[in-house]
Order: sequence, then structure tokens, then C-alpha cells
Amino acid sequence: MTVLLCVSASHKTASFDLLERLSTRTGPIAPVIAAHDDCVQGAVVVSTCNRFEAYVDMDEPVTAARAVGVEAALLAIQSATGLTAAELDGSYDVIAGPAVAAHLFAVAAGLESVIVGEGEIAGQVRRSLEEAREAGTTSAELERLFQRASEAQRDVKNTTALGRAGRSLVRLGLDLAAARVPDWRLARVLLVGTGSYAAATIAALRERGATDITVHSPSGRGERFARKHGIDWVDAGAYPAAARHAQLIITCTSTDGPVLDAAILRASPLPVPPVAPRRLVIDLGLPRNVDPDVAGVPGTELLDLETIRLHAPLEELQATDAARALVQDAAHRFTVAGSRRAVAPAVVALRAHVFEVLEDEIARVRARDDDGRTEQALRHLVGRLLHTPTTRAHELAEQGRADAYLDAVEAVFGIRVDAAAPAVDDAEAAG
Repeated sequence: MTVLLCVSASHKTASFDLLERLSTRTGPIAPVIAAHDDCVQGAVVVSTCNRFEAYVDMDEPVTAARAVGVEAALLAIQSATGLTAAELDGSYDVIAGPAVAAHLFAVAAGLESVIVGEGEIAGQVRRSLEEAREAGTTSAELERLFQRASEAQRDVKNTTALGRAGRSLVRLGLDLAAARVPDWRLARVLLVGTGSYAAATIAALRERGATDITVHSPSGRGERFARKHGIDWVDAGAYPAAARHAQLIITCTSTDGPVLDAAILRASPLPVPPVAPRRLVIDLGLPRNVDPDVAGVPGTELLDLETIRLHAPLEELQATDAARALVQDAAHRFTVAGSRRAVAPAVVALRAHVFEVLEDEIARVRARDDDGRTEQALRHLVGRLLHTPTTRAHELAEQGRADAYLDAVEAVFGIRVDAAAPAVDDAEAAG
């Protein structure tokens, strides 16, 4: 029997420092989970700046699956990050069974983000599945789970105001910076990083009127990125001077170590115009891109993800409620479809058995030169007789009693169905 499990550490359960350590890993995690035990059918890892989650597909009774799945996830995390189970204790939740779908659908829709409704998470969830496919660690049930999560996210985005009400981390960071930036048109901005956050940052800066934007890429992609977006760029040699002369520095790169520290900023004082502006550094990176010691540089203020989280706006209750209702409905439909898939092999086997008996009986009737009315009556009778067992199969499955139906089919008809038999599609499962 397939059981879904999720080991989740997020901004709601774990400290920022622990999440940072989880994001700084030196080895793969999903492949290690998938190789842990024969009952592990697959694994997908979702890792963002504010959450780390391992989704595991288990072929095992629920009681055993929880322990084996959690053990697999914790050992994989330790091998990749060095974090022990003792260090993680109390910093993660374990979600199992139907609740996994409801949780992932809410995550993908942005309902569990620091900024409710933020849009970046949907793409991160999709990329997590793609990475699992490339690593060969996904499974049929995890594919179904993540594909339905993307569908639920699109429904929420298209039918509620959540996407419009929610703001991305980038935009919230710039909103908080607005009080420190008297005139965006005159602000000298240095952007460190060339990923999706960097592109979103440029768009948000231009909306506010910023034009003096320079980019630096620790990975060497700055020139190409700058040409694509029509901005200036600096290489590693010119970067320190650019940092010292910027009034606003925004970092959003995936490098392991800090790309900015106090030593860089102290090498030369900030230019002093008639009214000296304060230098603001916004660190959107995880792990941290900026050493906390920059806050000790005179005239410099540091705004990091943890600080941004504390300033997250109140949820737009009406939009959030509507989105959660959609997510719960999608999760229920996912669970029902999965339950029906669990008993579908038994339903198909029972119908095949009954129709085999029917065809034998029809052949015998035809041999007596029947005019067709007996055959018609037999087919009608069998259809009537199969209706209740098929309906009961779906009812028992939705109640979590699929095993009872499998046992009954074997006890009454002598038909043994392997619980791990290949699942049929949702249409066939409906009978």
C-alpha cells in the first residue's frame, strides 16, 4: 500500500540559522532517501530560503512507513549537511497520509510562505520535481502529487485575489527600503546575483524609478545578464569599489559563503553629498550572502530575510480563505482518486472474472438457438449485480478500508489481487 510522507522544516518550525544550514548542503538528499530501504518508492526534496521538505513515497503499512520514512530523511540530511537527528529534533513536522497533499498544495499556492501568496514558490516546487526526475528518484504517486499541486496552484492564482494580495520577498524588501531611499531615480544600486530573484529585483526597482543599477555575478555571468537587462556590470576586480560606492546593495546569489563583509565596505568611506544617505544592504540570500558584521560599518544598515519576515504584512483574509478552500477541495479530490486507484485492480479483476463466467454462459445459451433475449437478460443481470460491489469498493477505499475489499474479493470469489499491482488511470478506477 502506498503511503505518502513529508518531513518538513520551515520558518514556522525552525530557526533561520538551521534553515540556512539545511540549504547549504554538499551532497544529494533525494537519492540517499530513495536508496535507504526497499519500501521507499521515491523521494522529492523541496528546498527554498524558508523551508526544507522531503516528500517520500512508501510501500509499507502506515505504522512502519512513518518510522522508516523519517529515518531515511534524517540520515540523508545528516549525510548531506552534517546536521544530526538530535540537532534537528523539535525543528520539523512529520506529515503522513492524505494530509501530505493538502500541505504540498498549500505550499505550492504560497499559503505557507513568509509572505502569503508570494509567487516564487510555485516555480521552486516544479523545479523540485524536475530535479527528482533527473536524479531518477520520483515515483508514479509523487509525480501525481506534484502535478496536482501545480494544477491547484494555478487554480488559486486564476480564481482568487491571493496572488495580487501577496507580495514577493523582493518587493517587500524594497517596500521596507523605501523609507531609506529619498529618491529612487538618484539611488546608486548594486545587485549581486543573476538568478530569478535578481530578475525580479530589477523589475521591481524600475517600477520605483531606479535607473542606476549595476550587477555583479560571483559565478561570472554578470556581463551576459547585464546585456539582457540593459544595465551595467562589474567583474570581481571592480566589485569592491562598486560596493563601497553604492547606496543600496541587494544580494541574491546562491554562493556558499558571504559575498559582502565589513572589510570591503570599510576600505573606503561612503561619498558624502550635502545630505549624506545611509547605505542599505538587503540580503535575500540563503545561505546568507552578507556577513552580519556589515551592520557595524558606520552609515550602513542591514536588512536580511529574517528581518523581512518580521515585517510581513497581515494576510488578506478573504483571499486567503478562498485559496485555502480551493486547496482543500483539490487535496480531497487527489485523495479520493488515489483511494479509488488502490481498489481499481480488484474491481477490474472481479469484473473480468464475472464477465468470463457470463461469456461462458452466453455461449452455452447460443448453442441452444436462443433468440437473443436470454443473452440480453443475462448481460443486464450481471450489470445490476456488479453495480453494488463496484460502489462499495469506492466507498471502502475512501474510508481507508481498501484492504477489507481486497480480502472480501479473495474470500468470496477466490480472486487474489496484489496490493502493489500497477494502478489503472483515474477513469478506469471510477468503474
